This record gives sequence, structure tokens and C-alpha cells, in this order.
Amino acid sequence: MKKILPFAALAIAACTSLPAHADETTVTIDTGALKGTAEAGVLSWKGIPFAAAPVGDLRWRQPQPAPRWQGTRDASAYGNDCMQVPFGGDAAPLGTPPNEDCLYANVWRPANAKGKLPVVFWIYGGGFVNGGASPPTYSGAELAKQGVLFVSANYRVGRFGTFAHPALTAANEDNGLLGNYGYMDQLAALQWVQRNIAAFGGDPDNVTIIGESAGGMSVHALVTSPMTKGLFERAVVMSGGDGGGMGGATLASTEEIGDTFAQKFGVAKDDPQALAKLRALSADQVTDGLSMMQMFMAKGPRTFASPFADGKLAVNAGQAYASGNFAHVPIMIGATSGDMGGKTGMMIAGARNVEGVIAGKGVPVYAYRFSYVAENPPPAPAGMPPQEGAGHASDIPFFFDTQAIKYLDRTTPRDNAMGKAISAYIVNFAKAGDPNGNGLPKWPKYDAAKDEIMDFTPEGEAVPGKDAWGAELDTARK
Repeated sequence: MKKILPFAALAIAACTSLPAHADETTVTIDTGALKGTAEAGVLSWKGIPFAAAPVGDLRWRQPQPAPRWQGTRDASAYGNDCMQVPFGGDAAPLGTPPNEDCLYANVWRPANAKGKLPVVFWIYGGGFVNGGASPPTYSGAELAKQGVLFVSANYRVGRFGTFAHPALTAANEDNGLLGNYGYMDQLAALQWVQRNIAAFGGDPDNVTIIGESAGGMSVHALVTSPMTKGLFERAVVMSGGDGGGMGGATLASTEEIGDTFAQKFGVAKDDPQALAKLRALSADQVTDGLSMMQMFMAKGPRTFASPFADGKLAVNAGQAYASGNFAHVPIMIGATSGDMGGKTGMMIAGARNVEGVIAGKGVPVYAYRFSYVAENPPPAPAGMPPQEGAGHASDIPFFFDTQAIKYLDRTTPRDNAMGKAISAYIVNFAKAGDPNGNGLPKWPKYDAAKDEIMDFTPEGEAVPGKDAWGAELDTARK
């Protein structure tokens, strides 16, 4: 087995820690000038409006153009994360207070970089009810140091992100785009990247989308969407299931859920003022305590919805993959060894199923399993059993090389070596659609007949080879 090489052998010397020139932190995009910051060889711009605030009459609307501003806007701090009740058990706690005004993007790039940089676009998870771009472990600074431009953007979650009601359908304010407002935000942010990323030094013709959990499901949705052609060239699905999303909901079933919620506030679906009354509810009323905890524990009639196939922006991704009607871009797919649902659940078995389907269409697929566990993690919360294997979302800090931010003084040299290796694979993939590069164990393309994946093992090794769980998973599927 090939050991992961130490940091010194893997670091990519694409840029240095030299201080940036003062004018490098000022850029002008289609809505005005921005003043960012420079630190440790990385330039960053945060809290950039990529769309108008989705408040008032813009609640439950397709994102509208961001207004222009005069002068130079301070872009040194994150904008608000989207409205939600923060989830105490989240692997990446929010760094800003939630607010309905939340459609902001963030950009990191290496200082003094020359030429167009490949772009990595991050989509966070959180069950489509929690999550945001501000958690410190989601920083793009470490990947930027390896020679890419990193972008993250907020998207609406909870009832702000997915909501339908007969009054909204009747109003039809966005020509058939209904219900999936979080997906609409992701689309708008990718369109913003196309218009503006060159101003930061990024290449709009080389964009990699990467998402975990709900973010991974979002990547499936974007890869199979009829509306995303030309917006990205590569994709990474981390614990995103098999393309089936979070159920087989429809617009009609989502309307029923919306009506149940509206009735809680005395709004009848046949009320001619129903839409105005729903938009008059406060952000806290619309949130109504919803978080991942409530999502898992809710009883009685459902009052919140998950994204659904609307036939326009979002389709049934599993069916699209099976038919071949999707963006045939190189794709990396995997899950953690202790992921939700266990071996035969939607994350681990789902990843195996969909990687075989996509590879069968002649698309380059790189499959992985993340089995590594930080050497000295914090103890499990009181009353909770110890995690077996690598837990859901535990791979994110290593993919971004932010494990030292996650584990602080508990971080070990082996943890850092793992982060350097995996992040190098991600950077290589973003640059050329192939994760392989000098100093790294060879990662084979997935072929169902050979069934070879990359396992990031508990011992801190990158080991390519036949999927050790393959036969078991195939037997369970039958």
C-alpha cells in the first residue's frame, strides 16, 4: 500500500506568502467595486451580493438582480447566512446570524497569481433546512494556496428555500419556476460566477461544483438540470446519495404541505389575499422552529418540504442518469465509511449505485470512500454513542485542508498529511478533470467491471483498489 506523502512533498507551490499589492484587493464587478483583504498569501472578498435580498414581495421568488452600489463596498466579512434555527449538532456551526437577507457570495484566490485560475464552487449541506457558507471549516483559503479560485454562496433553506402554495402557483410570477427557491439561488450564483469571476482572476470556462450531503444532492440536481448548460465543467458529489434526492415529492404534494403550514397561521388557500398574508409573516414565523432536529423528530402533518422535481429547473436525477440525459462532465463521487444509513443506506450504497450508472454512460467517474478518522477528535456529546467509522460530513475539513481549523490543538501531523493529500486531489481535479498528479497514489477511473475506488483509510493512507464492500453492497441491493 502506498502511504500518503508528508505535507512537504505534496504542497503545490502555485503561489507564495508574499504580501499582496494593495490594488489587488480591489476589484470591480457588474454591480460595483469591492475592497477585499489579503492574508498569508491569499486574497478574499466576502459578503458579495449576487442577487437582491429575497424579502418582502421577493420572498418565494426567483432571485432578482442585485442592485448596484456607489463607491467601493467593504468585502471583508461574510454576509448573513440564510434564515434558519441553527442546529446544535451541526458539524460546521454558522459564523454569522441567520437573516432572510442572505444571498451573498465569497471568493478566495492566491495573491500574485498569473493567468486564469480554475474555479471551485462550494455548495454546503444541512438537510436543506440548515447550513451556510460562513463556517470557518468552509474557508477556501487553503485550496486557494494550491492555485485555484474558491467560491462559496448562500442559498435559501427551510421554508424559504422550498415552499409551494396554490396562491404562489396561481400568481406564477417567474414563468413556471416554482417551489425550489434554494436551487434557484444556486443557479443564480453560478450565473453570477460566469459574469464576474474573471474580474477576480478566475476562469469561467473551468468551474468545478462540489457539494456535501444536501449540497451533494444539489450537485446531482445541477448536473441533470436542463437549465445549467455551460455553467460548470466538473462535479464532486460528497455523500449526496444516488440522485433520488430526499423523496419523490411533486409540486402538488408540496402545495399540500404549504397549505398545511399556511392554515396554522389562519391563511386559507382560497383566500384572495393568501400570498400577501404569507409574505407578511415574519421571518421567525416562517421558520417556525424548523431545524434538522425538528425535521427528524416532527410528528403529525408535515409543514416543511424538501426540493422536488419540478420538470423545469430540477428533474428526477436518477432517471436522467439512467437515460444519459445529463451533463457529461468528469465527476467524483463518494461517501464516508460511517455515513448516514450505514453500508446499505442512501449515502454509501447510493454512491456505489450512481457511480456505476454514470460510468456506464462513458463519463469519467472517480469513486472514493472516506474512512479516515481524526486521530484525536473531541469526545462524543454526553449520551451519544461513539461514532463508528468516519461520520457524515467528517470528510469536509480534509477536502478543504482545514482540519487544523476543525480540530485546533488536537490536530496531528497525520491529520494534516491527510488534508494535504485529499485537497491536492481536489485541486488536480479542478484543474484538469483528473485527480491524479505527482506524488499521489494513482486514482483509477471507475469501471464497474473492475470496481476500483480510492479508499482514504483509517491508517491515513490513500489506497486504490477493488471496493472491499462491493459484493456485500451488491448482495444487499438484490
